[in-house]
Amino acid sequence: MAWRECDVVSQRKEFVQLASVEGANFSELCQRFEVSRKTGYRWLKRWREEGDAGLVNQSRRPHGSPLKSSDATEQAVLKIRDEHPAWGGRKIQRCLLNSGMASPPSPSTITEILRRHNRISPEESAKRKQLGRFEREQPNDLWQVDFKGEFKLSTGAWCYPLTLLDDHSRFSLGVFSCGRQTRSTVQPLFREVFAVYGLPRAIYVDNGNPWGTKDRGYKHTKFTAWLLRHDVQVIHGRPYHPQGRGKLERFHRTLDLELLQGRQFASMHESQGEFDRWRSVYNLERPHEALEMGVPANRYRVSERRFTEHTRPYEYSDRFEVRTSNRVGQISFRSKTYRISEAFANERVGLAPSNVAGVWDVYYCRYRVASLDERLGVIRRHEPRP
Repeated sequence: MAWRECDVVSQRKEFVQLASVEGANFSELCQRFEVSRKTGYRWLKRWREEGDAGLVNQSRRPHGSPLKSSDATEQAVLKIRDEHPAWGGRKIQRCLLNSGMASPPSPSTITEILRRHNRISPEESAKRKQLGRFEREQPNDLWQVDFKGEFKLSTGAWCYPLTLLDDHSRFSLGVFSCGRQTRSTVQPLFREVFAVYGLPRAIYVDNGNPWGTKDRGYKHTKFTAWLLRHDVQVIHGRPYHPQGRGKLERFHRTLDLELLQGRQFASMHESQGEFDRWRSVYNLERPHEALEMGVPANRYRVSERRFTEHTRPYEYSDRFEVRTSNRVGQISFRSKTYRISEAFANERVGLAPSNVAGVWDVYYCRYRVASLDERLGVIRRHEPRP
């Protein structure tokens, strides 16, 4: 997995977490993580017997517990807080439980410990509010994708972090250091993510490059056409309504608080290494309140929809009239020329009669992308709908 630079233990931990999810396809996971079934079973056995320590080469879990006194308990609480300054009482309690502590303090007691040791800012506490939540029913039903706000490296170059988040599980599918917000930068990263986690049913994006255009009415780009060709529905958010990407916006705030705030990186390589390490903690260790203090990896499973780079030409049924657009995305229909979109340049589209006489639905593969009104000689573009 060339796109990932996180340490070996983090990769093994992600593998065993995903392999433990009910209904997981073990053979498929081994292929996507590029390990043999024998190796995969060995990791799983050691992890079940020894926990995370079993994933480290030549490592063994210590027999004794260091948490034997209230002072030691407080130090354990403070250690977790210092490692993760944005985590509160409930997250820290779950981490203590996961580490093997039989009777950790209650979240309120942990909060008092933090307050007593000056680890809590009253101003930050006042900002935290519970928000209403909505989520898709299954993993990979919807991924939210966006560029987080850019920041400068110490060299003066700009870094544009690209983030992908599963809507159902909050599992982070990738955080990438990008030098540009272009299709040539993004598409190879999506290929790598798809190769490991499979294809989602839909992706939710904003209207910026490379998944949208500033040209009103022409939402689609070559990149989103590539997604549609792989049978991934593309949903564009309403302009100036970031609340539609609420989970991703919250993910970005967490990334800021836990990693980026007050930091500066010397290179793209350094920032990518830090992104990989933080992403591993976020997916595998950080308790999530919206998941009843579970971790995203416990709710996520890889998609059964496998990715293959080369797709077969889409075959339209007999109810369609098929046209091939020219290099600027125009088609000829009933002696007139219509511009669909440059996103579909040199591609085959299908036109099917709608319920309104003289109006045709225009499809790219199995998605309706526009309607053609031959009475008025106009095209109206739509969000892709299967």
